[in-house]
Amino acid sequence: MKLLRIDASSRTESSESRKMADKLMHQLKNSYPDTTITIRDIIGSPLPHITQTTIEGFYTPEDKLTETLLEATQLSDTLIDELNECDILLISTPMYNFGVPSALKAWIDQIVRINRTFGVADDNSFYGMVKHLKAYVITSAGAVYSNESMEDFDFLTGYLQTVLGLIGITDVTFLPLEGTTLDPDTFSTSLKKAEATISKL
Repeated sequence: MKLLRIDASSRTESSESRKMADKLMHQLKNSYPDTTITIRDIIGSPLPHITQTTIEGFYTPEDKLTETLLEATQLSDTLIDELNECDILLISTPMYNFGVPSALKAWIDQIVRINRTFGVADDNSFYGMVKHLKAYVITSAGAVYSNESMEDFDFLTGYLQTVLGLIGITDVTFLPLEGTTLDPDTFSTSLKKAEATISKL
């Protein structure tokens, strides 16, 4: 079994999403000792945003790629290979300003790639090309966005569900940690729920 872990919290210390990801990773390792783990900390080693040349490379047929375009898409190739080689994807991320951190968006923009991770059918509908992959997404938020009064402000969960589904990752388990700064009781409850889910892996 191969696990790919993506960490997107700018807090390299005292990050609730990172701490819960540690627990999940260790639980998997204990349950399946032969598991190999790749950790990509996109805060410690930030990924560049895609450029004009990157986009040109994405839309150029493989047999027509120039040396410049090959170089521009090399990182994308590497990240997509990592994704395709894993059995389990683990993403730990906070919510920043109601959405995904820019570091995680940079990773997404590199791996969501036409004819590599998704395709377009004759009727212009999309289909995913990443198969047989289970994903766990650990999110953390200072407020409680599962409340009816706040749920419209959560642009993180739905976006990640949609973008992962676009590339074919439809088996996604979300482990939300809510109220990390504003609601200690809800935070404690969400911690226990996440830990209970992890203990069953």
